[in-house]
Amino acid sequence: MSPNFPIATLDLAIIGGYFLIVFAIGYVIAKRTESGDDLFLAGRSLAWGAIGFSLFASNISSTTLIGLAGSAYQNGIAVSNYEWMAGVVLVFMAIFLIPFFIRSQISTIPEYLEKRFNVQSRKYFSGLTIVTSVLIDTAGGIYAGTIVIKTFFPELFPGLGPEMDFYTVCFILALIAGIYTAAGGLAAVVYTDIMQAVILIIGSIMITYYAFAEFDFSWAQATAQLPTGHLDLIKPLDDESLPWLGTLIGVPILGFYYWGLNQYIVQRILGAKDLKNARWGAMLGGGLKLLPLFIMVLPGAFAFTLYPDLPQGDMVFPTLVTDLLPVGVVGIVLAGLVAAIMSSIDSTLNSASTLIVIDFVKPQRPDITPQQTATIGRITTIVLMLFAALWAPQIREFPGLWDYLQSMLAYLVPPVVAIFLLGIFWQRMNGPAAFSTLVGGHVLSLTVFLLATDGILFETAPIDLHFTIIAGILTFLCMGLVVFVTLMTDTEPTAEQLDDLTWSGRAVEIHEDLAFYQDYRIQAAFVLSLTVAMLVVFW
Repeated sequence: MSPNFPIATLDLAIIGGYFLIVFAIGYVIAKRTESGDDLFLAGRSLAWGAIGFSLFASNISSTTLIGLAGSAYQNGIAVSNYEWMAGVVLVFMAIFLIPFFIRSQISTIPEYLEKRFNVQSRKYFSGLTIVTSVLIDTAGGIYAGTIVIKTFFPELFPGLGPEMDFYTVCFILALIAGIYTAAGGLAAVVYTDIMQAVILIIGSIMITYYAFAEFDFSWAQATAQLPTGHLDLIKPLDDESLPWLGTLIGVPILGFYYWGLNQYIVQRILGAKDLKNARWGAMLGGGLKLLPLFIMVLPGAFAFTLYPDLPQGDMVFPTLVTDLLPVGVVGIVLAGLVAAIMSSIDSTLNSASTLIVIDFVKPQRPDITPQQTATIGRITTIVLMLFAALWAPQIREFPGLWDYLQSMLAYLVPPVVAIFLLGIFWQRMNGPAAFSTLVGGHVLSLTVFLLATDGILFETAPIDLHFTIIAGILTFLCMGLVVFVTLMTDTEPTAEQLDDLTWSGRAVEIHEDLAFYQDYRIQAAFVLSLTVAMLVVFW
């Protein structure tokens, strides 16, 4: 990206005001945070509004804002399939998974695996999640955030030189997120996320407004010069960006893992004050995830007409911001960009700390007090922050490795999705099948990854499929492995492993007499109806 994006003093003041508010929120909440339950799950007191907005904000990173616009510029709006699919997945969550998570009073997603299967599956999944959270999510968020900030502010600390300047920005981002996360825990993360989500939405709406204004608010003008298929959500099977089969079988799998099994996302739902608020929050989050198509993706598509000669897609977002937006509005949008950076970093820090303390420390030290748990959690958060800040600059030295790590998520997900889906809906499934599928499925995934990636085992990879299609196929194969091992072993799940932990063994659900708009089933139908309408329009 070009570094020549001048920022006005007023815009800098707005960004500075944002940081002050974030610290104020963190300080106030930190004073109320005493126990481990407070630190990791906000005392299980979160209301639906906080949950919904936090789900949205934690999901939108700086790479999301820049990547969605850039992909839409280059390949069309199909990239938003990852966004609207979240609503479908969250509806599924509200019906089938959230009741189990809330009633079992788990603190981490891996904890469910121990209750349903065995401790080995819990430790394996928890360890895997910690590593990916720190090395990919947290460090990646810091790295991407640093790149973005230096795009707009190329010489924040010119006296240090370019190398130390980059390291300094990395540490400042990590330090800011780490301090209020360690102090206030999940509550600080969630309540700063509310502000961040509002800023993100307002800033993105402003970009859309000014981009559309360039065409006199005429849809016909805005779309007249776009390439054929640029505004199609469903792409041909041979499309390199996202083929229709990948949307059908791969995107739901990746979405189910991200929104249903990813600790740093689901932690908000686990912190709900009750089942009703958990479900309402999920529905609000699903509704908000329909917005990115209109306020983040379409501006990037329109930019194809406005700026046809940009050298790369990553230039689209900075160009829209600095070329179209007036002074003051730029500050709001950049505050939203910083908000996206911070919400991703703080969320992954808090979730990784939660997993370490709840899944590894507490089982070894069951007698530690709630206050000691909180202290250990804060120390863990700071250590993880420092580790991620040190690792983030190294990503520049391994661009190929970084690409591999990112694409590996499509290979890491299938075994996990397979054991959760079958574990919830098939009572016969047992612990040996779960652990065998986690290990064996990842061995299979690694093998396919090596065969599908150019330049590792072969100059030209023998498997030439889009990663979303591979994710779908691997998930079905892992399900087959679950069935095979289950039927080949005599281990029968106990009553404790089935009662209210599987769909057939669930407690009878009694629906309260609520107003129609408070019924999560009505809310779910509304979210799905909007999704279908959007698909019909942009098919």
